[in-house]
Amino acid sequence: MADLLFHRIALTLLLSFLFLFATFGSSSRTRFKYSLEKPHHPLDPLTSHEIKRVRTILSGHDPGFGSGSAIIHAMALDEPEKQRVVRWKKGDRLPPRRAEVLAMSNGESHVLTVDLKSGRVVSDLVNPTFGYPILTMNDIVAASQVPFKSVEFNRSIEARGIPSSDLICITPAAGWFGPDEEGRRVIKIQCFSKKDTVNFYMRPIEGLYLTVDMDKLEIIKIVDNGLVPVPKSTGTEYRHGFLNETVHMDRVNPMSMEQPDGPSFKVEDGYLVKWANWKFHIKPDQRAGMIISQASVRDSKTGEARSVMYKGFASELYVPYMDPEEGWYSKAFMDAGEFGLGPTSMPLVPLNDCPRNAYYIDGVFASPKGDPILQPNMICLFERYAGDTSWRHSEILLPGTNIRESRAKVTLVARMACSVGNYDYTFDWEFQMDGLIRVTVAASGMLMVKGTPYTNVQDLGEKEADSGPLISENVIGVVHDHFITFHLDIDIDEPANNSFVKVHLEKQRLPPGESRRKSYLKAKKYVAKTEKDAQIKLSMYDPYEFHLVNPTRRSRLGNPAGYKLVHGANAASLLDHDDPPQIRGAFTNNRIWVTRYNRSEQWAGGLLMYQSRGEDTLQVWSDRDRSIENEDIVLWYTLGFHHVPCQEDFPIMPTIAASFELKPVNFFESNPILGITPFFEKDLQVC
Repeated sequence: MADLLFHRIALTLLLSFLFLFATFGSSSRTRFKYSLEKPHHPLDPLTSHEIKRVRTILSGHDPGFGSGSAIIHAMALDEPEKQRVVRWKKGDRLPPRRAEVLAMSNGESHVLTVDLKSGRVVSDLVNPTFGYPILTMNDIVAASQVPFKSVEFNRSIEARGIPSSDLICITPAAGWFGPDEEGRRVIKIQCFSKKDTVNFYMRPIEGLYLTVDMDKLEIIKIVDNGLVPVPKSTGTEYRHGFLNETVHMDRVNPMSMEQPDGPSFKVEDGYLVKWANWKFHIKPDQRAGMIISQASVRDSKTGEARSVMYKGFASELYVPYMDPEEGWYSKAFMDAGEFGLGPTSMPLVPLNDCPRNAYYIDGVFASPKGDPILQPNMICLFERYAGDTSWRHSEILLPGTNIRESRAKVTLVARMACSVGNYDYTFDWEFQMDGLIRVTVAASGMLMVKGTPYTNVQDLGEKEADSGPLISENVIGVVHDHFITFHLDIDIDEPANNSFVKVHLEKQRLPPGESRRKSYLKAKKYVAKTEKDAQIKLSMYDPYEFHLVNPTRRSRLGNPAGYKLVHGANAASLLDHDDPPQIRGAFTNNRIWVTRYNRSEQWAGGLLMYQSRGEDTLQVWSDRDRSIENEDIVLWYTLGFHHVPCQEDFPIMPTIAASFELKPVNFFESNPILGITPFFEKDLQVC
């Protein structure tokens, strides 16, 4: 499943789409929310006024920004020092507001820090690491038009009998494969036929691949491996109202969870969420898409708000494809660092992406020229009840009693969905009243497929397993992986005094005659001393639990307060560590890492990801082997799954999902939701 930031169906549609955002042409609800152009919290994202001010400051810093030759690739709040944020209380003066800007000027990468109050650029690092900033939509659009100016390309298309009006070209990232492509920004081009379908991904023009210099807008290389049949458009439609096929399935009636008294959560000042016993800050982000900060849960017995997590977000999304052929070997995408999960987050669809009573949050990002761009309805918040229980017990062994106790499980979900080219990813942060946080990533959308001359597996012979199975006539679904690495700055009560504990379930063999049992499991705890102690691979037959604890915060029984990582079904990268994609994706060499907190170490693949060489990754940081016992530490977890496509994934794949949990362990003195109130019929409206 490739993740490509795509050129829209037509250039004019794309430009009008961007113009709509740039002019803030959204609903009255959105205009009302963003008339409050003032930050209220130290972590609030840059407002549109602040973005404009940064643009003005930069224009006086460098002639390139004044003339328009310098391009802004990303702009975000340069967050204040962590301790300053932790100490801040509502009503205090906000820390100085600064912006971090990633830009290109004269072929060089710039990482700038802009102080909004003084109006100065306080730092301008030029090429701090090998690599380039996140791509802009201008890069994508301009590069996708280059092939049409090439005589050689047009001849190749003409030989295939495809009118240029039927073409749409997209821009897979180039990755990094050695020095021959260094020293310039390059991008790959692959084209499709959109004749008679909007699902052009299922109609690849196979065997024709291009490499383009993005700055000169010139073709560097054309590879034409000969004619391969373009798959037919039959059966590729997926839109409601356009499907011609009969679906033999009984209708499922629409449903909705009703809340007679309205939602239970509140959103204060745009980004501060309060629900049940939880409070956290949420903000849209150009690279991560959605960031959860300062999550605290109130102790039901003491009423104390206790810190759980300072900051959590998807740090990188790595999707390598398993086809070594020309045109495919470079398809190993880093969606967050190359394209950004924020700009690809399309408006959520009410009643389908998010239920009734959902609350929507918009994103505001910077255009390449430094103008504010609105991303409407980018995040939604809603309460979920699916008939699950928080806890229950029925008792039949006590005569004269009738005990049937059950409590409904209602949770709060923060959701974002991004469409990174052919693939759609939905990110959920789900908060439960028992203190648990569940993070889920769900994938849907279109496969990235490969054209083939074959229409039946019987004709493939030994070629059947080359790069993936045949999923439709002339269509191969290429095998690939999805890895989402999360940055989880877990702060249990006091951020500077946490430890990582590996709880090993060790099999014990009993001596003969001691018991009628012959073996049992014993939980033995090991505190990780350094970062290398916390480089973890998972094994079902060598099981561990992984706890983050505060040794100075003890329960009445003497147990340290903590949270544990509960990993779900997962997959590991099987690529060799010296393979160029895996050098860049070295953050997936382990499922779990724990590093000492460093505010500059946030992006698992490095700050400048595009065409990076893997010199600034989580692997590099962890190999420094710093002390992590009784320190401010960061947990990194990679969620992953292998994808071997099948016919059911055509023409659009049903959602597949994976998740992990952060669960309290001796954090509370007892069950924290013992006293929650059950639901009764009288509480609900009768419709």
